[in-house]
Amino acid sequence: MRKIMDSCFFCDNIGGTILFNCDLYRIILIDSETDYPGFIRVVLNRHVKEISDLNDKDALSLFKAILESEKIIRDVYNPDKINVASLGNVTPHVHWHIIPRFIYDKHYPNPIWGEVTHPEYIPSKEIIGVKDRLIQQFKNFTI
Repeated sequence: MRKIMDSCFFCDNIGGTILFNCDLYRIILIDSETDYPGFIRVVLNRHVKEISDLNDKDALSLFKAILESEKIIRDVYNPDKINVASLGNVTPHVHWHIIPRFIYDKHYPNPIWGEVTHPEYIPSKEIIGVKDRLIQQFKNFTI
């Protein structure tokens, strides 16, 4: 039996440190994901369950934000790989995860929600230390 949601995490919470905010969406740094410095989300600011429910203009704006966010993450963190995911099974609200991945991170090559492959992994001080640079890059963010 399908359970009806009484509330939505993304409607009820900012969800992290705001890097950029406009009428359509916000880009947030997920501070709680300490194993994944630079993990951000692009979150639609109104409750919509599926991207296909958006008009073309809004959908294209969101995709441009995802693309530009990925470019910033690549520039700041120089990861081995970027994961971009939009699942919505747990929280049916349009949003994307943009996650810098490194071959030595805790779950690599698995998804970050999968089986741990490197339990001893601790992000380096250099990786953690570029957070201010990431925040600065998003101050110049325009779409």
